[in-house]
Amino acid sequence: MKLGARAFKTGLATAIALYIASAFGFKAGIFAAAIAAVSSIKPSIESSVHTIFQQIQANILGAILAIALVLTIGNEPFLIGLGIMIVIGICMLLKMNQDATHIAIITVIAIMESTDLPFLEFAGIRIASIMIGIISAFVVNLVFLPPKYETRLFKHINDTTADIIQWIRVTTRHLSNQPALKKEIKRLEKEISQIDQTYIFFTGERIYSQKKAYNRARKLVLFRQMIDTSKKALTVLQNLHKLDYDIEHIDDDLNKMLVEEIDNTLSTHENLLLTYLGRIRNNGISNVDALHSNIPDLVEHLMDEQSEDLAVRFKLLPLASTLMDYHNELMHFRRLLNSYQKHQ
Repeated sequence: MKLGARAFKTGLATAIALYIASAFGFKAGIFAAAIAAVSSIKPSIESSVHTIFQQIQANILGAILAIALVLTIGNEPFLIGLGIMIVIGICMLLKMNQDATHIAIITVIAIMESTDLPFLEFAGIRIASIMIGIISAFVVNLVFLPPKYETRLFKHINDTTADIIQWIRVTTRHLSNQPALKKEIKRLEKEISQIDQTYIFFTGERIYSQKKAYNRARKLVLFRQMIDTSKKALTVLQNLHKLDYDIEHIDDDLNKMLVEEIDNTLSTHENLLLTYLGRIRNNGISNVDALHSNIPDLVEHLMDEQSEDLAVRFKLLPLASTLMDYHNELMHFRRLLNSYQKHQ
């Protein structure tokens, strides 16, 4: 089992919150501080900065509501449930994020709990303890182990793209296990969604040097194109999966051309990723030009497929369209990579 930076930060923030709460003598709020710290840990510095103010507001909002309910009605279990429903509704109305809503819920539960202490003193301790947890998590996010999203993002793109390319090669030769491929496509769709999320985290990282900010902006554009190209490759795989039977029964020469041109296009995709990694020399990128593949010509042949069954001809149109889109995205990827390397 491998623990990541977020697990370390969560544990550290919780420990800090517990120590500070204990130092202030907040015995009644020690665990509230810990829970708030756990709920406030973020995957990036930027997201932590954006959410801390909402979390503080949510803590105050939950406290006001909880105190009002206890002083006017009481703290019976059904009232705690009512308080949670009300605070969730208010948070939704104010368009607070999910983490801030969690803090508001924690505050309501913490304050409305039964206690032998004077109520307002108890409420003050709980409010302060939750604030300690929020601030402890913020400081840990700000100082310790900022994640390297660039490395993680490219690895995820590279690994997912390699899987997509492998499955396309197998499918064009009609060797794929269809049930297994169906499961893999669902997995790959989830991987692409996770890549999009990591990209968002990467865009949120702060850069304090103007020169580094400019270079990083170019890299963001390039990474966005990498992701878009991989998405098009996945769309090609989805169409090949749906049309496997129909493609297997088209003209032999066209089938052979389909395999050759797609293979060349996939090799181009692989070589562009290798070029970014520095495994292909910089001046070699001009040779990475679809490896003399002719996807437009292949698309034209697919659209002119001389099948007696008109329905079969129409079925091939989505594949022709996605192949052309994939080819265009690759060419755009090549241009961006060429520009990026010239400025590095």
